[in-house]
Amino acid sequence: MSKQFRYLDMVMAFFVLILVVSNVASSAKIVDLGFSLFGIRLAFDGGTLFFPLSYVFGDVLTEVYGFRASRKVIWTGFGALAFSSLMFLLLRVLPGEAGWEAEVGNAAYQAVLGGMSSGGIVLASLVGYWVGEFSNSVVLSRMKVAMHGRFLFVRTIGSTLVGELLDSVVFVLVATLTGVFSWDIFASLVFTNYLLKCVVETLMTPVTYVVVFRLKKAEGVDTFDVGVRFNPFTATK
Repeated sequence: MSKQFRYLDMVMAFFVLILVVSNVASSAKIVDLGFSLFGIRLAFDGGTLFFPLSYVFGDVLTEVYGFRASRKVIWTGFGALAFSSLMFLLLRVLPGEAGWEAEVGNAAYQAVLGGMSSGGIVLASLVGYWVGEFSNSVVLSRMKVAMHGRFLFVRTIGSTLVGELLDSVVFVLVATLTGVFSWDIFASLVFTNYLLKCVVETLMTPVTYVVVFRLKKAEGVDTFDVGVRFNPFTATK
């Protein structure tokens, strides 16, 4: 990838920002909409509101710049998530100032932000993110070649259905196995996370179209991953 792109770094910055914010929100609050659908309570972690946007940016990255550029950005996001978790862990173990302890205290910090530095939520976030994002990128890239670049909405929604499903199942499963969530809300969290993420992605399709069209025009590129090895650990053809 020798060509220098004007906006790739900007797209990557927004992608990483959304990842970190969504993981903080996931740790901070579980939302309950107060009703059920098909007998399953619509409860979801706060990050569900933001995380689907990362798939929008992931679609844009793969559609415009190709899998190899997307691969680099996905790994950058992975590193940012790991680093932010280490920083929250450091804050948790450092002694608190007396006034802060009296007003807030480590117990409140642990209750709200402790998930960002606890093994379960961190592991669940990293594994779910890694599996989901790479699956989304590979599926979209292969569909683009197979469809000769047509039907963008089919590719973005189709890849999201796969990526978000794997992400939701893996994230909730790992978090439940490590004691972050209880088994009695497992189905609710998986179903609601998956449903809301896919709805958000679908609603964002017109925005994705506009961004993709303008980026392709501005960058002078429309990448087709013909002959590319879809290996997350190497960028060679």
